[in-house]
Amino acid sequence: MAGCSGCREGRTLPFEISVAFQPIVDLESGAPYAYEALVRGSQGESAGWVLDQVSEDNRYTFDQACRVAAIEGAVAAGILETDARLSINFLPNAVYSPMACIQLTLATARATGLPPERLIFEFTEHEQVDPQHVIGILEAYRTLGFTTAIDDFGAGHSGLGLLAEFQPDLIKLDMELIRGIDVSPPRRMIVDATVRLCADMGLTVIAEGIETEGELSALRDLGVRYVQGFHLARPGWRECQDALRAAA
Repeated sequence: MAGCSGCREGRTLPFEISVAFQPIVDLESGAPYAYEALVRGSQGESAGWVLDQVSEDNRYTFDQACRVAAIEGAVAAGILETDARLSINFLPNAVYSPMACIQLTLATARATGLPPERLIFEFTEHEQVDPQHVIGILEAYRTLGFTTAIDDFGAGHSGLGLLAEFQPDLIKLDMELIRGIDVSPPRRMIVDATVRLCADMGLTVIAEGIETEGELSALRDLGVRYVQGFHLARPGWRECQDALRAAA
């Protein structure tokens, strides 16, 4: 398989990437709970531009490069001086063997001094994947002490079906459910029901994509503790460094 041979041969990515960081804020403490690593091009190109460069041939190498860049970048920015975690997106279809494909990530964490228990791995529902393959990855990651998360929950392929088979630690509500929640009774009812369901299942909810004070206030009223979005902070490098120093 391409990924397995890429691992053996130590392939390099045919394009350069950089990483921006966006905080996930704990509304109770006011401090960052975690920082999500967001891929960018080396000249600041968008994540969409970067993902357009990803093919079946370089998918595995890209996924590995993103993990390394995220860990090294967060440590360089000062995450070890805080209690914040680091959240990394991964491509399930780039993970051929969970334990084999995680070795470079573990080695990078050891080399930089970032404890594995401070790593969150989130996957998006937007990628069509075999649910059993995803469950196998998440179960393996949990045994290694990682926190697991479903990103963009409510907007993808798996939804409640996957949640019925495997319960991650975190659920990140898709931004389309958050947009205008303060003036949309249907969105408010859906998020309220999801928050209560997750509470009953022992899962932590993160609301992402918050752009207004009204949305933030509505989510706070619904009992959402962890939030992320432009209204709180935009992704960046300098912004991340400033926020980490302020949280230290």
